[in-house]
Amino acid sequence: MRKVVAAKLHGITVTDANLNYHGSITLDPDHCDEAGILPLEFVEIWNRASGARISTYVIYGERGSRCCVLNGAAARTCQIGDEIIICSSTYIEEHQIVEIKPRVLTFDRDNSLRDRLFYDCGFNDDGTMTFAIRKGFPINALNPGRANR
Repeated sequence: MRKVVAAKLHGITVTDANLNYHGSITLDPDHCDEAGILPLEFVEIWNRASGARISTYVIYGERGSRCCVLNGAAARTCQIGDEIIICSSTYIEEHQIVEIKPRVLTFDRDNSLRDRLFYDCGFNDDGTMTFAIRKGFPINALNPGRANR
């Protein structure tokens, strides 16, 4: 089994930090639905400004709020206004790499959606791997962050 990217929120802006909370990251369910990130799913968070990297779980905030709130200990790693990358992952067999199409959302500074992208892997005739970042979302592709619902 290999650990690979399942979904990514790239360049989302931290809207709040709440140290006095049990922990986690609060995200707009609309963003999570589009990317395929589930509530209680563990994610990695990378702060583009400081380089800090943490792991925590997702809870849903208010739908349509565009929120991105670091809670508990995670609040110490980011400041309001920081751009972060949130990445969920999954474990797959090596041959499944061509089946998954991880969704990537990019954002404007107000956390409105800028682009919908997906990662696309394949094989050349000689067996070497290909990789591309494509616009839009694939149709009928396995999205492990969404559990194929």
